[in-house]
Amino acid sequence: MSSKFRGKYLQIIPLGIAHLKFDNSGNHYTWRKVSTTVHNMIVGKLWLDNHGEMEIINHKTGDKCCLKFIPYSYFSRETPKKVTGYVVDNEGTFKWFITGMWDEKIEACRVTSQSMRGGKPTYETGPPKVLWKRNTVNPEAERYYNFTELACQLNEPEENVAPTDSRNRPDQRLMEEGNWEEANLEKLRLEEKQRATRRKREADAELAANEGREYPAYSPTWFRKLTDEATGALIFRYTHEYWDCKERQDWSRCPDIF
Repeated sequence: MSSKFRGKYLQIIPLGIAHLKFDNSGNHYTWRKVSTTVHNMIVGKLWLDNHGEMEIINHKTGDKCCLKFIPYSYFSRETPKKVTGYVVDNEGTFKWFITGMWDEKIEACRVTSQSMRGGKPTYETGPPKVLWKRNTVNPEAERYYNFTELACQLNEPEENVAPTDSRNRPDQRLMEEGNWEEANLEKLRLEEKQRATRRKREADAELAANEGREYPAYSPTWFRKLTDEATGALIFRYTHEYWDCKERQDWSRCPDIF
């Protein structure tokens, strides 16, 4: 992802492509997430908005779903958080129309017939079908940033994971334990350690260039960069080595980041 910080808001732009493949049917879907903007970063109540266009493709059948996440605007009459879209088959024929809100529910109506009126296509649809509906949130959700129960559990410590696992990040752990001052100091230490590591890599790369040597680019531990055969985009694919190392508790390849 890339990000833009403009003082009042932070915009997060996903760059990677998500894949979902069903082994039994062979249906293989890809999509790219829309952008997220977090408002009132400095003053006021934090709130976020998802906006942009999303294209979901079934590479087995050629079916395509196009969704538009309409951005919030003070001057717009559109319903906030609204999502609209449609599904077409591999011949471009409309099969479904989609509408809803990304934080409440999404519905779809099947196209039952198509006709021309005044030179424009008109579609008849069946009754709406609920595709997704948000689970009821805990009444006290606002006290913990409206996180779901799953989101609250994601940072719970677990034994025998890699030392680079984000749940082992010491400043995060101190913060969860309520040690705010120690957490801030630890955060500063980690940031400076990260900067020092980057400076060393830059210095080593410059020395290698002056000596005419090739300096190896940074390479992830559990992923490798390659061209995705479905989309043609550069992706990072899992190497299937992590779980084997976890079973043997061999973390020798993990860098010292904490």
